[in-house]
Amino acid sequence: MAAPEETLRRRKAGNSGPEPETPPESGRDPTGCPARLRTGTFWLTRIVLLRALAFIYCIRLGLIKIRGDRCWRDLTCMDFHYETQPVPNPMAYLLHQSPWWVHRFETLSNHFLELVVPFFIFLGRRLCILHGALQILFQVVLVISGNLSFLNWLTMVPSIACFDDAALGFWFPSGPGGLKDQVRKMQEEAARGARPTLRYGCVVRQAVHVALGILVAWLSVPVVLNLLSPTQVMNTSFNSLRIVNTYGAFGSITKERTEVILQGTASPNASAPDAVWEDYGFKCKPGDPGRRPCLISPYHYRLDWLMWFAAFQTYEHNEWIIHLAGKLLANDREALSLLAFNPFKDRAPPRWVRGEHYRYKFSRLGGRHAAAGSWWVRKRIGPYFPPLSLRDLEGYFRSRDWPLPELE
Repeated sequence: MAAPEETLRRRKAGNSGPEPETPPESGRDPTGCPARLRTGTFWLTRIVLLRALAFIYCIRLGLIKIRGDRCWRDLTCMDFHYETQPVPNPMAYLLHQSPWWVHRFETLSNHFLELVVPFFIFLGRRLCILHGALQILFQVVLVISGNLSFLNWLTMVPSIACFDDAALGFWFPSGPGGLKDQVRKMQEEAARGARPTLRYGCVVRQAVHVALGILVAWLSVPVVLNLLSPTQVMNTSFNSLRIVNTYGAFGSITKERTEVILQGTASPNASAPDAVWEDYGFKCKPGDPGRRPCLISPYHYRLDWLMWFAAFQTYEHNEWIIHLAGKLLANDREALSLLAFNPFKDRAPPRWVRGEHYRYKFSRLGGRHAAAGSWWVRKRIGPYFPPLSLRDLEGYFRSRDWPLPELE
């Protein structure tokens, strides 16, 4: 009689105990629906450092801005960013024309995405996935609005770590033997507590991973302290190994765009009023006001990028630009391959090369300059470096142990 009484007590408690079930078919759950991956972590997202990198990277960018240029605090930085960024693209031209309130919203959204959204990583699965989606969308917007090379594409990678198996499963086929099916079986084995036998190679690899994790954590201490410091610095290394560094972009926004235009002349006298100076054209950076801004992301024209930095400094801070001038005086093929237009192609090299400093502004959409086909309006500021000849540069090159360019 004990067994019937025990059954009766279970029924009264609303728990009749587990009933035997028919094993589900391979690739399907017990209800006959297609198999679903568990809401655990995919093998890639199990690397916790990726999520930590996504968090620190975003927070670092947000803090360097809010502590840096005042325009980030008064929400006016986007009034200038599209026009003054290193290498604008056609979409930047259009976005720059937006109303002032759109630029305020853009700046405020930037602060939200870099200072608030990163904490979503620690607030449960759904908010973690939302963080990943928002950050990837943010980087896509940056790709569309400017040529920031491969930076934005790389920034998307750590955010992938915010998506687990269930979130990523729809990308993969669910048929028997497919990747999704293999991952599901691995999850089932892990749920049963089944662990594969560790081989010697696996043990060594895990030991190396742990040692590397400890090393990275130790080297990250000064980086984290810098992150918390009110005098936070950006783009700095704290050790000779340069394994862990601090990074920050656009902590300060330039309020006007200046460009260095390299020019050459075949005139024997650089000071002659009738000397004809002809512009060299770069592959992407602004030069000819009528040339459409380029679209190159994720490719990177390093020389064009460096010319952007040189424009708001002096040539004394950028001696390489004098080295480039010497190469142009010799019609050096390697140097000219970095340019889009050589006015002395199939001609004798220039006798003189100079650098001119210009201020550039986007033409107003619908204005007379835009109607004339100009994307830019430029105004000369003055000389960047004076006219130079190969003879002038002999002593300069020798003092720096640079080989004197030879005429091609």
